[in-house]
Amino acid sequence: MPTAARSFGKINIGLVIGPLGSDDYHELRTVYHTIALHDVVKVESRSGTGIEIRCKDPRVPADETNTVYRIADRVCKLVKQRCRLTITIEKALPVRAGLGAASSNAVATMLALERELKVEIEMDDKFRLATEIGMDLPTFLVGGAVIGTGRGEQVYPLPELPELDCVIVTPEVGVSTPAAFAAWDELQEREVRGIHGGGKGGSLTGGRNSDKMSSFSRCVDAWLLSTLTQQAPEARSGRTASGVLRGEQADRGDRAEPLLLDLVRAGIENDFERVVFPEHPELREVKRALERQGAQYCSLSGSGSSVYGLFAGHERAEKAAAALAAEGHAARATRLLGRAEYWRQVWK
Repeated sequence: MPTAARSFGKINIGLVIGPLGSDDYHELRTVYHTIALHDVVKVESRSGTGIEIRCKDPRVPADETNTVYRIADRVCKLVKQRCRLTITIEKALPVRAGLGAASSNAVATMLALERELKVEIEMDDKFRLATEIGMDLPTFLVGGAVIGTGRGEQVYPLPELPELDCVIVTPEVGVSTPAAFAAWDELQEREVRGIHGGGKGGSLTGGRNSDKMSSFSRCVDAWLLSTLTQQAPEARSGRTASGVLRGEQADRGDRAEPLLLDLVRAGIENDFERVVFPEHPELREVKRALERQGAQYCSLSGSGSSVYGLFAGHERAEKAAAALAAEGHAARATRLLGRAEYWRQVWK
């Protein structure tokens, strides 16, 4: 029997794009949070050699360009095992939608390979392999609320948030992350020329964005502090917020409401909206549709194309998802998945 692991998605709660470094990558600040929506990855090893990837979604590559293939190959080399691997991806997460599906699939493959091959990979090696494959991968080795720095790959666990409900809408438009970064650079150059009378952007842009990144960190700190002060004594004393709140719907809603309002007041935003929304105005309309349905905080996730809204209560989220679906949107209700529950639910 193959080894099966759940491969959860993520959203970005805020994303600030910093200056372009000497390595041609932008410095980033973002808060990742895992969500309950997930794919399933199944790994089976047999005698022989080679890696076969199976997926019914034709948009998922079956060759070495797939992050799943690349991490499986590196894991086998690391643990010095020769075998024939069959990796099956059962899709539920949308493809190339800003929810980290490909990255999550790769991490789920690495975890499943450990069990399937009966080996143990040191945590430092897991993070090293994850970072070599892609910037989003390390967050799925932590789970829950995670702050990402550097190029997004330097991840640090944040305090658990009260369980929040979420509606994800994924329009059928393609958003290229490299193109979004290029559009951001052009926007920054135009803004700097406008302010400074036609000079080159360069270090001026870097300085302005570095200040903005510091401001983002302060906003996140303030928001998380408000989160901790709103949690029940049981949660502060060590029980997870999701465990305390799961059976107390009314109480959970009471706590979620001020948390979401504090998030709005903090002004935590995703910089990509400034360049992605003008290029894809239908995504801005999705955000407005979520707001009309009662979402208290809405944002693009990553560079898109998914847009999500956070709700204070399961019933509100389900009702909003149904209303948006009736309008023709690809909307699904889910919830934020805390760290403890993330790791409890990884294995099928």
